[in-house]
Amino acid sequence: MVKHVVMWRLKERAHGNEKAVNALLFKEKLEALEGRIPGLVRIEAGIDFAGSAASFDVVLYSEFIDREALVVYQTHPEHEAVKSFIVEATEERAVVDYEDG
Repeated sequence: MVKHVVMWRLKERAHGNEKAVNALLFKEKLEALEGRIPGLVRIEAGIDFAGSAASFDVVLYSEFIDREALVVYQTHPEHEAVKSFIVEATEERAVVDYEDG
Protein backbone atom coordinates (compact mmCIF):
# COMPACT_ATOMS: atom_id res chain seq x y z
CA MET A 1 0.00 0.00 0.00
CA VAL A 2 1.26 3.50 -0.89
CA LYS A 3 0.31 6.50 1.23
CA HIS A 4 0.23 10.00 -0.29
CA VAL A 5 0.04 12.94 2.13
CA VAL A 6 -0.12 16.55 0.98
CA MET A 7 -0.46 19.76 3.02
CA TRP A 8 -1.28 23.20 1.67
CA ARG A 9 -1.07 26.75 2.96
CA LEU A 10 -3.64 28.75 1.08
CA LYS A 11 -3.59 32.28 -0.25
CA GLU A 12 -5.77 34.72 1.68
CA ARG A 13 -7.91 35.15 -1.46
CA ALA A 14 -8.19 33.16 -4.67
CA HIS A 15 -10.97 32.32 -7.13
CA GLY A 16 -12.83 35.32 -5.67
CA ASN A 17 -13.09 33.53 -2.31
CA GLU A 18 -11.63 33.93 1.17
CA LYS A 19 -9.19 31.28 2.39
CA ALA A 20 -11.84 29.52 4.54
CA VAL A 21 -14.17 29.05 1.56
CA ASN A 22 -11.36 27.67 -0.58
CA ALA A 23 -10.36 25.26 2.20
CA LEU A 24 -13.90 23.84 2.14
CA LEU A 25 -13.79 23.63 -1.65
CA PHE A 26 -10.42 21.81 -1.50
CA LYS A 27 -11.95 19.23 0.85
CA GLU A 28 -15.08 18.81 -1.25
CA LYS A 29 -13.24 18.51 -4.58
CA LEU A 30 -10.59 16.11 -3.27
CA GLU A 31 -13.02 13.81 -1.51
CA ALA A 32 -15.21 13.74 -4.63
CA LEU A 33 -12.38 11.81 -6.34
CA GLU A 34 -13.19 8.73 -4.24
CA GLY A 35 -14.25 5.83 -6.46
CA ARG A 36 -13.37 7.71 -9.65
CA ILE A 37 -9.69 6.83 -10.14
CA PRO A 38 -8.41 3.26 -10.54
CA GLY A 39 -6.13 2.14 -7.70
CA LEU A 40 -7.21 4.90 -5.31
CA VAL A 41 -8.31 3.01 -2.20
CA ARG A 42 -8.97 5.83 0.27
CA ILE A 43 -8.99 9.61 0.24
CA GLU A 44 -9.77 12.10 2.96
CA ALA A 45 -9.08 15.79 3.41
CA GLY A 46 -9.00 17.80 6.61
CA ILE A 47 -9.09 21.49 7.42
CA ASP A 48 -6.86 22.83 10.19
CA PHE A 49 -8.60 24.38 13.18
CA ALA A 50 -5.54 25.39 15.22
CA GLY A 51 -4.32 28.24 13.04
CA SER A 52 -0.85 28.22 14.58
CA ALA A 53 2.21 29.61 12.81
CA ALA A 54 3.30 26.03 12.05
CA SER A 55 -0.11 24.96 10.71
CA PHE A 56 -0.97 24.24 7.13
CA ASP A 57 -4.58 24.98 6.12
CA VAL A 58 -5.58 21.73 4.42
CA VAL A 59 -4.23 18.18 4.50
CA LEU A 60 -4.87 15.28 2.13
CA TYR A 61 -4.39 11.66 3.17
CA SER A 62 -4.80 9.06 0.45
CA GLU A 63 -3.96 5.40 -0.11
CA PHE A 64 -3.17 3.58 -3.35
CA ILE A 65 -2.73 -0.08 -4.17
CA ASP A 66 0.83 0.53 -5.42
CA ARG A 67 3.22 3.13 -6.83
CA GLU A 68 1.82 2.73 -10.33
CA ALA A 69 -1.66 3.63 -9.06
CA LEU A 70 -0.23 6.83 -7.56
CA VAL A 71 1.25 7.73 -10.96
CA VAL A 72 -2.13 7.05 -12.62
CA TYR A 73 -3.83 9.31 -10.05
CA GLN A 74 -1.37 12.15 -10.60
CA THR A 75 -2.09 12.26 -14.33
CA HIS A 76 -5.77 11.25 -14.30
CA PRO A 77 -8.11 13.88 -15.88
CA GLU A 78 -10.33 13.97 -12.76
CA HIS A 79 -7.30 14.79 -10.60
CA GLU A 80 -5.97 17.29 -13.15
CA ALA A 81 -9.26 19.22 -12.96
CA VAL A 82 -9.01 19.46 -9.16
CA LYS A 83 -5.30 20.26 -9.35
CA SER A 84 -5.89 23.31 -11.54
CA PHE A 85 -8.20 24.74 -8.85
CA ILE A 86 -5.73 23.89 -6.08
CA VAL A 87 -2.66 25.38 -7.77
CA GLU A 88 -4.36 28.76 -8.16
CA ALA A 89 -5.27 28.94 -4.45
CA THR A 90 -2.01 27.57 -3.00
CA GLU A 91 0.71 29.61 -1.37
CA GLU A 92 2.83 26.66 -0.15
CA ARG A 93 2.69 22.87 -0.52
CA ALA A 94 4.41 19.94 1.20
CA VAL A 95 4.14 16.27 0.21
CA VAL A 96 5.26 12.87 1.48
CA ASP A 97 4.78 9.57 -0.39
CA TYR A 98 5.65 6.34 1.40
CA GLU A 99 5.00 2.62 1.34
CA ASP A 100 3.29 0.85 4.22
CA GLY A 101 5.37 -1.88 5.78
